[in-house]
Amino acid sequence: MCELLGMSANVPTDICFSFSGLMQRGGNTGPHRDGWGITFYEGKGFRTFKDPNPSYSSKIAELVTDYPIKSCAVVSHIRQANRGGVSLENTHPFTRELWGRYWTFAHNGQLTGYDSLATGRFRPVGDTDSEVSFCWLLNQLEERYPQPPEDMTEMFKFVAECCEQLKQLGVFNMLLSDGEYVMTFCTNHLYWITRRAPFGKATLLDEDMTVNFQEETTPNDVVTVVATQPLTGNETWQRMKPGEFNLFHFGELQASNVEALHDIPFAAPKPGNQAPTEPL
Repeated sequence: MCELLGMSANVPTDICFSFSGLMQRGGNTGPHRDGWGITFYEGKGFRTFKDPNPSYSSKIAELVTDYPIKSCAVVSHIRQANRGGVSLENTHPFTRELWGRYWTFAHNGQLTGYDSLATGRFRPVGDTDSEVSFCWLLNQLEERYPQPPEDMTEMFKFVAECCEQLKQLGVFNMLLSDGEYVMTFCTNHLYWITRRAPFGKATLLDEDMTVNFQEETTPNDVVTVVATQPLTGNETWQRMKPGEFNLFHFGELQASNVEALHDIPFAAPKPGNQAPTEPL
């Protein structure tokens, strides 16, 4: 089972703290040692760092944690391979252009019967079910919206309908971003937390690290973090329901298909007693 990490913020923010916890799960505190990647958006452009080696011992991952790249939207992934070999081309996230903007996608789960998905001009480079499903999603979008959609919220609701179809093929947890919006879709494991004033301290589960966000932020900052499993042990994370999609826009929850159902908090386990992540 792979793990996802995403961020949506109203001001350019670095994700070094959360990524430091995630990278430990890539072969150290977790079994996801088959590669990792992270994409940062900067204006209309993006930076992607990938490595098919375990993140916990990757010099490139170490660079990312030491180099505080600030972004309003981030998509990251650590991989436990099940479809496709361990290689750079099979390492998430994947990025493609549509409507003159870059779209980034990462998937956690395993699909069957995906070979029949029509991808149109969006051809996979590697041989994972994840990249095929991403290309299929983009093809569905281009067929539905030959021109850039005027209502982005309605467009993402259509993406959620497509995700429901992919969910019928197996486990489909995913992150999708165009640099302005960050969308999530959950089949079984996804959690989110929104941090805003008054900020407090947070302690990672997988690394001996604590940060006082009050010292790192302004009172107007809003930062939402999405993860397959909670990354901190002293905060309350919201657990998503099967079939739930959420759309975050500069840190704020803008749309969801589960109204008034975000009242099931997940009390993250204390360090050293992390909830297990079963393989699929």
